[in-house]
Amino acid sequence: MNDMTVESYDDGDTLGGRITRARDLASLTLEDAASHIGVTDETLAEWESDRSEPRANKIMTLAGVLGVSPAWLISGAGDAPQAPGMSIAVDEMSGEINRLRELALQITASVEILESRLVTLTRVAND
Repeated sequence: MNDMTVESYDDGDTLGGRITRARDLASLTLEDAASHIGVTDETLAEWESDRSEPRANKIMTLAGVLGVSPAWLISGAGDAPQAPGMSIAVDEMSGEINRLRELALQITASVEILESRLVTLTRVAND
């Protein structure tokens, strides 16, 4: 997603939905997040339910506490937060795919060598 033009990207969620998603993925309770942001639990609950919106300075604080970009919070543009361990799993899977590709290349090279030997043996046997 990093190479994607983010200006027109819409993740289909609301500001409140993105706040809730980021808070959940950060494993913060409503109370803990509100405390870190410097607002009441009720205020954060209103933001999460889209009954009100945070001011710009609170968007910046929210983004910092939740570990996301302000642009993603506001518009869904850019990289969404991932569940803990997701990037590790993606890295492991990418490594396994690369290992399998290398094995496929080795198998292809081995098959070509065997085919070449078979052609040579067949010629010798027919001569």
